[in-house]
Amino acid sequence: MKTLASTNDFQLGNTENHSDDVCVPVDESSSSIGGECSKEKETNALINFISQMLMEEDLENKPCMLHDLLALQATEKSFYDALTDNLDQNSDYFARSCSVIDNGGNTTFVDDLNNDLDKSSSDLMSIVHGCESIKKNRSREDSDSTEHNRRNKQLANNIDEESEPLEMYDGVLICSETAWSEKKLLENEKSKRGPNRRRKKKTITVKESVDLRSLLMQCAQAISDFDNKKLNYLLFQIRQHSSPRGDAVQRVAHYFVNALEARLAGTRISLYTEFESKKISTFEILKAYKLYFTACPFRHMSNFMSIKTIINLASGAKSLHVIDFGILYGFQWPCLINALSKRPGGPPKLRITGIDFPQPGFRPAERVKDTCRRLARYGERFGVPFEYNAIAQKWDTITLEDLKIEKNELLIVNSMYRLHNVPDEIEAAYSPRDAVLKLIKRINPDMFIHGVTNGQYNSPFFVTRFREAFFHFSTMFDMFEATMPRDDEDRLLYEQQFFGKEAMNTIACEGTEKVECPETYKYWQGKTVRFGLRQVPIDQEIVKRVSEVKKDYHKNFSVDQDGKWILLGWKGRVIYGFSCWRPTTHN
Repeated sequence: MKTLASTNDFQLGNTENHSDDVCVPVDESSSSIGGECSKEKETNALINFISQMLMEEDLENKPCMLHDLLALQATEKSFYDALTDNLDQNSDYFARSCSVIDNGGNTTFVDDLNNDLDKSSSDLMSIVHGCESIKKNRSREDSDSTEHNRRNKQLANNIDEESEPLEMYDGVLICSETAWSEKKLLENEKSKRGPNRRRKKKTITVKESVDLRSLLMQCAQAISDFDNKKLNYLLFQIRQHSSPRGDAVQRVAHYFVNALEARLAGTRISLYTEFESKKISTFEILKAYKLYFTACPFRHMSNFMSIKTIINLASGAKSLHVIDFGILYGFQWPCLINALSKRPGGPPKLRITGIDFPQPGFRPAERVKDTCRRLARYGERFGVPFEYNAIAQKWDTITLEDLKIEKNELLIVNSMYRLHNVPDEIEAAYSPRDAVLKLIKRINPDMFIHGVTNGQYNSPFFVTRFREAFFHFSTMFDMFEATMPRDDEDRLLYEQQFFGKEAMNTIACEGTEKVECPETYKYWQGKTVRFGLRQVPIDQEIVKRVSEVKKDYHKNFSVDQDGKWILLGWKGRVIYGFSCWRPTTHN
C-alpha cells in the first residue's frame, strides 16, 4: 500500500517512457515522514522548474517581475504628485491602489485616479497636446525593426495557454541528479580556477591594503555630519579601490558607493526606473536564480519545510486553499501539486490565491496570472483539481471578499521573505504592515507559514541603518565568494540586480520610497503575537531532514533553532527565519 512520501520523493518520468503514467511510484520503505531518498533528489525540483521556464521563448522579452513590482510601489506616489500638483492629497492617494483581480480569467480593473484626473483635466490636456507635437517630430524606425518590435509586443488579451507546450515541462519535477551534478560542476570549476584567483589577488595587493570597511563607515558619518568635503574625498578613495568583479569586500564597496552617490545626487525617485531601464529580461534573471539555488540551500530548505508542513496538514482534507502573499514565479508549488497527486485515496481539490504587487502598465496582473495559469496546467497534468485566483494590488487593500474563501476547506496562508516589502508606517496613524497582519488574523487560517529576512537595517537613523546594512550584505557577498566562481556572469547579474538594488534602496531612499524594510525574527515574533497569532512548533522530523540537506553544501551554512524558529545562516549570522503560526482562537 502506498503512503504519502516527501515532496521531492515523487518523480515525473519522461513521457516517452511513461506516456500513460508519468508519475513513478514511490517505494513504501522510503515514504515515512520524508523518506530516505538520496540528497541529490532533495535539491533538484526547484532547479528543474527554473530550467524548464528558461525554455520559454518569450522570456527574453519580458522584464524582471520583482523589479516591476517594487518599481511601481516606489514611484507611483511621485507620479501622482506630478499629475495633480497637489501635495495635500498625497497621503489620501497612497492609501489607495489600482488593482486587478482575476478569478480563472475574469478581470476587473479599478482605477482610483479617475476622480483626481477629472479635477486636473486642463493640465492633462496640455500634456496630451505636448505629446502629440513631440510625436509628429519623431523619426520613423526602420521597417525591419518596427516589424520585429511588433512581433515582440504582448497582446492585451490573456496569453493562450497552448503557447507553452506541456512537453517542455516534462523534466520540471524529475528527481534526477541534475541539480546535484550542476553543483558539483560548479565546485569543480571553482577549484580549477583556484590558481588563477591567487594570481589575481597578487595583482591587487595594493588595493586590498585600503580598509574599505573603515572608509565606508567614515562616509556614513560624514553624511550624518553634512561634511561634504570629507565625503567627496572618501567616495573618490572607495571608487578607486572597489569593483563589481573583485573580492567580496570590493563588491560590497562598489554597490554601497553607488548608493551613497545616488543619495547625494537626490535621484532617489528614479532609482528603480534606472534598474528597469537596463531591460534585464526574465530569462536572464531566472538563469541567475538557478545559480543561486544551486550554490545556496536557503530557498530549498524553506520551500521543503513549508511544503512538508502543508502535506502533513492536508492528509485528510478534501479541499485545500493556499493563499500566497508574494507568489512571484510560484517556484515552490509544482512540488506541492506533484505530492498531492500521490496522496492515498486521491488528491484534494487545490485552490491557490496568488497575491503580489501590481505591475506598471495597462495589465497590472498579467505576470501574476501567468504564474497561476502555469500552476493550473500542472494541476491538469497530475490530475489534481485546481482553481486559481490572481490578485495584483497593494496587500493592505485586500479584503476577505477578494480571497473567495469557501467553507470546509483547509486554509493555509503562506508568505516567504516578502512581507518586509510592505511598509510599517507611512502615516502617523496607519501601518500597511499592521493591516496585512490583521487580514491574516481575520482569515483565520489553519496555518500561517512565515519566512522572514533577518535584518536590522530598517532604522530611521542613517548611520545605524548603514552599519547594519553593511554587515548584512557583507555576509551575502562573502557567501557568494565561497560558493560561486568569481567571474561567473550569472553571479554578477544576481549581485547587481538583487543585492545592488536592495542596497541602493536601503541607503539612498527615505520615507515611502524605501521598500526594503527588513526586521529581525524577534521583531516579527512580537509583532505577530500582538495581532492574535500564536507560534506552533515545527515537526522535528522536518527539521532533521533540513539539517541533513545542509551537509551537502558549504560547511559554513548553518541551521539552528531558537524556540520555535528555524534559523538559516552563514558563518553564525542569521539570514533567514522560518516559523509557523495559528490564530489564538483556532481550535
